Amino acid sequence: MAQVEHPTASWEPIQDGTAFYRKHSVYQMQWQYLDVSDYIVAGARYGGPLAMMRDTNKLIALGRGVPAISKSEIRVYSSVGEGLLLFTVRKIIRFGWTYDERLAVLNEEGVYRIYDLQGDYQQFSLGPEAAETGIIDARIHENGMIALTGSMSLLEVKGWEGGKPLVLASPGISEPPASWAIIPPDQTISRHVEVLLSSESTILSVDTLGSTDQRISRGPFSHFSPSPNGKMLALLTLSGVLWVVSTDFQHSRLEFDTTSQPVEGNIRQVEWCGNDAILVTWDTYALLVGPSGDSLSYFYSSPIYSVSETDGVRIIAQDTCDFIEKVPASSLSIFRPGSTTPAAILYDAWDLFNRRSPKADELIRSIRPELASAVDSCIDAAGREWEPYWQKQLLNAAKFGRSFLDLYNPIDFVTMGQTLKVLNAIRYYTVGIPLTYAQYTYTSPSHLISRLTARALHLLALRISTYLEMKPDAVLKHWACAKISRSKTTTSSAVSAGSADNEICTLIVEKFEKLGKGDVSYADIAKKAWEVGRAGLATKLLDHEPRAADQVPLLLSMKEDQLALTKAVDSGDTDLIYHVLLHLHKRLPLGSFFRLIEDGGPRLALASKLLQVYAREQNREMLRDFYYSDDRRLESAVLALDE
Repeated sequence: MAQVEHPTASWEPIQDGTAFYRKHSVYQMQWQYLDVSDYIVAGARYGGPLAMMRDTNKLIALGRGVPAISKSEIRVYSSVGEGLLLFTVRKIIRFGWTYDERLAVLNEEGVYRIYDLQGDYQQFSLGPEAAETGIIDARIHENGMIALTGSMSLLEVKGWEGGKPLVLASPGISEPPASWAIIPPDQTISRHVEVLLSSESTILSVDTLGSTDQRISRGPFSHFSPSPNGKMLALLTLSGVLWVVSTDFQHSRLEFDTTSQPVEGNIRQVEWCGNDAILVTWDTYALLVGPSGDSLSYFYSSPIYSVSETDGVRIIAQDTCDFIEKVPASSLSIFRPGSTTPAAILYDAWDLFNRRSPKADELIRSIRPELASAVDSCIDAAGREWEPYWQKQLLNAAKFGRSFLDLYNPIDFVTMGQTLKVLNAIRYYTVGIPLTYAQYTYTSPSHLISRLTARALHLLALRISTYLEMKPDAVLKHWACAKISRSKTTTSSAVSAGSADNEICTLIVEKFEKLGKGDVSYADIAKKAWEVGRAGLATKLLDHEPRAADQVPLLLSMKEDQLALTKAVDSGDTDLIYHVLLHLHKRLPLGSFFRLIEDGGPRLALASKLLQVYAREQNREMLRDFYYSDDRRLESAVLALDE
C-alpha cells in the first residue's frame, strides 16, 4: 500500500497561524480539452453537477477532443467531468440549479423550463408582461428565481410549481444595474427575498414592500456575492477593492486590494469559501482572502470555475476538481503539531497502544476526566477527513477511548461509521458526488437518495436506503416510473401491447413485494403509466393497490367509470361511493349514468341504494328519472304520492 499523506500536509496557515485552510484534490476530470473559460457555467451546490453553455462572446478553436457545442446547447457534467445530459433551448438568458438538483432554464420571452437529469422537463411562463417587454437578466436560487424585465421591473418566482410570479417593488432604475445579486428568503430576517442592485455609486435594496437606497458612495460594483448564511456580502469595486460588509450595510468587516496580485486580466468570480473567507479568481489564479485580510494563493495550469459551498468552495479546472475548506476544529485539535488537547492525547495513546508501548495507559489516565469529549472529537474528526485511512484511524482511536468509559452512548460512533460508508460510496468517481460530512448533515439522507435516483442510480440508492434503515418507497417508485417511461411499447398490435403491459406490471409488482414488503403504493406508478399513454398498464397496476381511496380518483381521471364505481363499492366506504356517484353524475349524460349503475347488477346494488337515498333528500327529479329509466313503476307511483 502506498504511503498515505498526513492530513497536515495540505494545511496552510492564515490569521497568524490561528486558523488553517486545506485544499484537497477530489477528482481527475474525465473530460478532455475542455476550457471552462469558453463557457457560461452554473454549478449546483453540495457536490452537484455543472451546466455549461457556449459563451457566444468568445471564439472557440475546435479540434480533436474539443466538444462542439452549438450556441443554444446546454451540456451537463458531473463533478468528475462525466457527461450526464445534453439538450437545446433557444434564446437563453440564464440557467441555474434548484435544491432538488433540477436545472431551471429561462429564455428572453419569459418562458422557463425545469429539466431533470434524464432530460424530462416542465415548462412554465412568467406571464404576458414578461413576454411583451422581454427578460434581460435573472438570478436563480435553489427555491425560486428573480427576473429583470425590459421595463426594469422585478418578477419573483416562488418555488418551481409554476405559480404566478409576484411583482416586487419598483427599483426606480432606467437602465440595467452594473451587477446585482439576491439573498434567498431562508437567509433573510423578513423571510422574503431581497434583491441588491448596484446603481451608479450606491446599492438599492428591493423586496416586496419597497426599494431602499443604502446611500453608499463606493460603487458601482462589478461583483456581488452573499455568504452562504446570508449575513455577509462580498463586493468588488471597479478599482479592484474587495469590500466585505454585513448585508444590512451597518458593519464593514474587510477591505482588500486585489490589484497587487501577480496576475493580469479581469477577475472572473468572487465566491465565498464557507462563511469565513472569500475566493477571488482570475483565469488560472485563485486568491483566498481570510477575515483578517491574510490571503493564500493557488495557481492552475488552465482556466478555473468555482462553486461556493456551505463549508468551502469547489474549484473546477480542465484536469482537476479541488475542494478548499477551513480545517475543522476537531481535526485541528488532533493533528495540529504540538497540540495537547484531550483528543490529541487520545489519538497519541491509540498510536502508542498499536506499538505496544506502556505509555498508552499513562496518557489515558492523564485525560480521564475529559475522555468522553476526546472520544467525541475523534468521531467528529473522522467525518471531516476525505481519506478512508484516516477515517479508520480516528474511529479506532475513538473506539479505544470508549473502552475505558463505563457509561458511553455508542450511537454517535455507530452513526458516523454508517455515514462514512455512504459518503465514500458516493464520492467514488463512478458516482461523482463529492459530498462532505457537513453538507450531508446540512441536507439529509433522504435528499441524497433523491439525488441518486435522479441520476438513475437506483441500485445504489436502494442499498443505501436499506443500509440506513430507511423505507425504500421513494427509490422503488422512481425506479418504476423510470421503467415505464423508458419502455414505451412500439408495437401497434393490441395483443403485443397487452403482453408488454403484463410483463412490466409483473416485474414492478415482484420488486415491490420483495423489496418494499408490500407497503409501497401503486397509485403514483399507475398515474405515471397513464400519463405516458399506457392506460392498460395503469389499470393492471391499480389492481394491486390495496387502498381504494388511492385507486378510485385515478380511475375516474382515466374515465374507467365502471371500474372506479366497482372499486368504491367493494371498499364499503360510503363517502367514497358518494364521491364517485356525484362525479359521474356531473360528467356523464343522465341516461349513461343510470345505465352504468344498472349494468353493474347486484355488485353495484349498494351504489344504487345510496344514489336513491341521496336523490330522495337532495334531488327528487333525478330520482324520478332513475325510476323511469329502470322501469320501476311502483316506486314511481309511491314517489308521486309523496309529492
